[in-house]
Amino acid sequence: MTHELVTPALRARLRDLRLVPRRAAGAQGLGQHSSRSRGVGLEFAQYRAYAPGDEPRRVDWKLYARSDRYFVRESERDSPLDLWVLVDASASMAQSDAANASLSRLDAARTLAACAIELALRQGDRFGIAALSSQPLALVAADSGPRQRDRCVQELLRWQAEGRWPVADQLLPLWERIAPASLVLLLTDAHDDAAIALAERLAAARREVVMIRVLTAEERDFPFRDNRRFMDVENGTEILADGPGARAAYLDAFAQAHAALASRLAASGIRLAVHYLDESPDRALRQLFGARPGSEPA
Repeated sequence: MTHELVTPALRARLRDLRLVPRRAAGAQGLGQHSSRSRGVGLEFAQYRAYAPGDEPRRVDWKLYARSDRYFVRESERDSPLDLWVLVDASASMAQSDAANASLSRLDAARTLAACAIELALRQGDRFGIAALSSQPLALVAADSGPRQRDRCVQELLRWQAEGRWPVADQLLPLWERIAPASLVLLLTDAHDDAAIALAERLAAARREVVMIRVLTAEERDFPFRDNRRFMDVENGTEILADGPGARAAYLDAFAQAHAALASRLAASGIRLAVHYLDESPDRALRQLFGARPGSEPA
């Protein structure tokens, strides 16, 4: 099913990326993330005194020979990550470029979400998704495995860009399901301050938040050569502007606004990347999750 969103070529470009959280999670199970939990694992953490019920194989017999006391080796336990992908599905996400009217911001967000799911699946992590708009909250609770991946992709393909950003009460199920120390990927155009405020609240509540801002190439380049009427599809506000005459001022204001957003998010420990509709999705993911040391981008 993922062929509809993640092509083989795109999947190949994801092979050197990992969902690496800044904070250790500590969930139970086997995954690829270092945990603060102690137990049987791969990397030695510390010794502790033997207690009844400990397995004999965990006793360090060489240390016993030197000290005549029983000590148990504890290790850092690798544990799976909980990834939540939150997708802005408000009306502004229907925007596309004139050069490719068939590809909207929401279409790009779907592909970015599917790519993140592929990374989580490969690592043995749990993942869930939710669509954020004034429509009833649509989500798939976190789970793992190929069937979970297929459920998420089916749900992603159902979503439409409509309505406005949800009010606070509609977001309550997120707080019930997204546990502390989860990794939250928010895909949004970030034109609504409420989306930024949600990211800040999640970060303040000990969720690790990263954001990919999904924008059109026209927003980046302002290529218009005639008079244009620009409309906010969520509140109906319209602005009439002379394309060539307004370009320099627009580009300056755009750069300043984005820098201010990046600074605001950084103050809450939120990492930010940007995806433009004429770019490959792995570029934005690479900004956030990077490549393994010694690897080269495909």
